[in-house]
Amino acid sequence: MCGIVAYVGNRQVTALLIEGLKRLEYRGYDSAGVAVVTTGGIKIGRTVGRVSVLENHVAETGGFDGNLGIAHTRWATHGPPTEANAHPHCGTTRDGQTVALVHNGIIENYAALKKYLTDKGHQFTSQTDTEVLAKLIAELYQGNLEQAVQAALHEVTGAYAIAVVTDAEPYTLVCARKGSPLIIGIADNSYVVASDASAIISHTSQVITLDDYQVARLHAEPKDARNPGNGWNADFRTTTIDNVLVSREISQLDMDLQQIELGGYAHYMLKEIMEQPEAIRNCLRGRIDQRECRVVLGGLAKHTRELVRAKRFLFTAQGTAYHAGLIAEYLFEDLVKVPARCEYASEFRYRNPIIEDSTVAIAISQSGETADTLAALREAKERGALALGAVNVVGSTIARETDAGVYLHVGPEIGVASTKAFVGQVLVLTMLALYIGKRRFLSDPVVSSYLRELDKLPDYIARVLEQSDHVRDCVQRHIHRDNWLFLGRGYNYPVALEGALKLKEISYIHAEGMPAAEMKHGPIALIDKGMPVVFLATQGSQYEKVISNIEEVRARGGSILAVATEGDSVIERYAQSVFYVPALPEALQPLVAVIPLQLLAYHAAVLRGHDVDKPRNLAKSVTVE
Repeated sequence: MCGIVAYVGNRQVTALLIEGLKRLEYRGYDSAGVAVVTTGGIKIGRTVGRVSVLENHVAETGGFDGNLGIAHTRWATHGPPTEANAHPHCGTTRDGQTVALVHNGIIENYAALKKYLTDKGHQFTSQTDTEVLAKLIAELYQGNLEQAVQAALHEVTGAYAIAVVTDAEPYTLVCARKGSPLIIGIADNSYVVASDASAIISHTSQVITLDDYQVARLHAEPKDARNPGNGWNADFRTTTIDNVLVSREISQLDMDLQQIELGGYAHYMLKEIMEQPEAIRNCLRGRIDQRECRVVLGGLAKHTRELVRAKRFLFTAQGTAYHAGLIAEYLFEDLVKVPARCEYASEFRYRNPIIEDSTVAIAISQSGETADTLAALREAKERGALALGAVNVVGSTIARETDAGVYLHVGPEIGVASTKAFVGQVLVLTMLALYIGKRRFLSDPVVSSYLRELDKLPDYIARVLEQSDHVRDCVQRHIHRDNWLFLGRGYNYPVALEGALKLKEISYIHAEGMPAAEMKHGPIALIDKGMPVVFLATQGSQYEKVISNIEEVRARGGSILAVATEGDSVIERYAQSVFYVPALPEALQPLVAVIPLQLLAYHAAVLRGHDVDKPRNLAKSVTVE
């Protein structure tokens, strides 16, 4: 994995592919490559490092002229980041033609396939699983690239999104997917393929999305090969790997180019933190009916009775989305009065989970493509659960495979470290709890009080964001410390986990989040003079207990940074630094309490000189298990 761009059509392809790779840089990668079908055969460039290195390398070779090409940014799985391991990878057909391929995913049976191909005389130059697939397609090629791809995929176990070209068919691009996203943009006399819509939107907003085990053959060639300016013919078809024709609906991308550009901000992460008030307005729009005292979630209308009668709610997610699911545990047991549990998706499907009658499984994912979360959702669904999704990307795999769901509508998130999507996830889950809770036992006055606060949420977040400079100044005093603790109770315990994760992700500072009371059961041994300890100390049912935990840290010389409620003057007696958030009911406090922690992590990374938008070793969307 990580990013795929491919093109066939009436434009020169190299600059278009490089531009597409640059738009995918936020996903995280360690090497890049491009292959272009030219009149002299397939030309390939591969480099370690940033896309700019590849761009310079291609320019130094004199450039690649052609109308068909594939490109890739790689995040290492099999083999370290080297030029040999970078994509595209190639195979040679029996007639001496070249097949070039880029691939996201993992070929699980690559070792057996590699032995088979080695026995056939193929020689390997990389440590990757991907090279096996390129050579397998070449071995099976008999004059029709589409058929060779279909045949090869019958032999493959694992996950893949691939784009394949051969110099034997200089106007044909074949792509396929299973378990890893792939989108086909349809433009005038051309097609652009990518693993992410951000690489397509500058060319077209008309797209089709492949489902698992589907193959697309995209063809575009000039009407007059001697004079391409006289026009082009273009056509495509989609099939299964069994060569059964399938019809794919053309849809409209739910984004525009302006949303994925920096717009004057230093980093995408900062832009997305600062645009959270508007993102939350978009998430709330049309969903809060104050007059009728209700939450409107149209995507769930057909399943309302099942949701009200549910006996258990299961949330499944990874990373930041998992923390949103942990908050949902509290929300649903508090507001819906039904047992709830959040599971790591990567563990859920491998322990023979028990799915009781009337269980609702809710998959949480920004991209809607997280491989572990998708697999856990399928497992729960197969065992009889009603499957719901809370995702940001319209038309993503999780959105398509659930029985129903709710989109976040917070706009594209480019920063690898999730910010606005996390708040959007928590907000959607909060609205879902109120939606069900009102139909079970919550009174109108109680629901109305929550809805009034949610309506004010964008303004509340804007107030917290005004403290950005104050947060930076406080972080500056502790930036030399390599170990931090984040502590919270109740609803704020998952917020502590999220704050620690953000700091780890982009500043590379070791940080741990935990329940504040758990500190005494071992981790308190870590506290020495000056160690930064961040407390979620908003006023609520456990406020006094949090103050006691703060006292325990102070007694051991720790430096206290606290997130506290506006108007709380007591906290200043205990903490060296305080970040204030508006007063809200406990169930809504995570929506504002996390904002200072996002700013803290961002400023820590900048002060340490790190690349905030491209943190090492991380990918935005993890599409392999």
